[in-house]
Amino acid sequence: MPYALLALAISTFAIGTTEFVIVGLIPEMSRDLNVSVPTAGLLVSLYALSITVGGPTFSALAGRFSRRGLIIGLMVIFTLSNLAAAFAPGYGTLLAARIVMGVAHGVFFGVGAAVAMSLVDRSKGASAVAVMMGGLTIAMVVGVPLGSWVGQAFGWRTPFLAVTALGIISLIGLFLFLPKHIPHTPQSGFLSQLALLGNPRLSRLYLITALSFGGTFVVFTFLSPLMTEVTGVNESTVSWALMLFGGATVVGNFIGGKLADALGSKQALSIMLVGLILSLLALPLTVYHLFPMLINITLWGIFAFAISPIMQSAVVALAQVEAPNAIDTASVFNIAAFNLGIASCSFIGAKLVAGPGLLATPWAAVAFAVLALIITTLFMQGKVKNTLAEGAV
Repeated sequence: MPYALLALAISTFAIGTTEFVIVGLIPEMSRDLNVSVPTAGLLVSLYALSITVGGPTFSALAGRFSRRGLIIGLMVIFTLSNLAAAFAPGYGTLLAARIVMGVAHGVFFGVGAAVAMSLVDRSKGASAVAVMMGGLTIAMVVGVPLGSWVGQAFGWRTPFLAVTALGIISLIGLFLFLPKHIPHTPQSGFLSQLALLGNPRLSRLYLITALSFGGTFVVFTFLSPLMTEVTGVNESTVSWALMLFGGATVVGNFIGGKLADALGSKQALSIMLVGLILSLLALPLTVYHLFPMLINITLWGIFAFAISPIMQSAVVALAQVEAPNAIDTASVFNIAAFNLGIASCSFIGAKLVAGPGLLATPWAAVAFAVLALIITTLFMQGKVKNTLAEGAV
């Protein structure tokens, strides 16, 4: 495995940690910054919005930079913005730092996926993306809970300092191990890159991404109350269940990459979507009993997050054929679709919880996943050869 891939994974670990670590620190941050809890919550939601909107925009503007310079530059910006957050004198400065982090996050993941695929043989492109994305999934299991504990013990600024240190470590790795020259077709103009959303084949992939991850998060967002109110367990058990889910996402991420390389993205994605649908269908049955629920959560996490490297590598591979002058932006759009699916479906989940109740969320999740499978079956085409990967779309 190229050391550059490990450097990319360390980078995504740092990015994933800083995205979610403050969720458990919102009450403390609210008190310290003298703002309301909903206002403090904007530090999470506006971060996601900056990924969705700012990521594709700045990726299109940065299309003519070298890949090595852009990746390293993005990590410099990300690291400095975490340092600024750690020493922010007030809420406004902290919010601005979080927005800058979010933009760097969106561009880094999109460009990083294309870079990861260029570092390995064409037949291992999806596995390379899985290694890079593995940093994010490991962050959900280790980085976020550890960072939350550190923040609660030593103050909310401490996790930002820890992520700053991680950023410096990743920068050293990227500087030492990223190739001096990474194959890259100069990007087209700004407006022509944004016009990628009008490409039918790419747009269908973005829709599959949004629906499949939206299907997961319409339930996952409310997993804690679902288990405490319906399964009847305490918060401590929920924490262990969330760690189990997080561990399953790490396994699923690597399975998805291997399967996509072996079978091609369409077949791999179809298998994982069927598994996701079955695990979501089982939720209303298993939720009443702890042990079956834990087994189901594990399978759900594996199937749900196996989709991530499949879709990211598929988008990069298709863009190499359909839009060779806008590969990075095409990849960043998929990251935006991921976050848009999470945000919109979490909102739908909130409406369902307020109306029919918690047990309505799994059925909505099934509907989204079934739609993703239908689009995959009807419109996703077979293997496409290109210069980055083979068998991606």
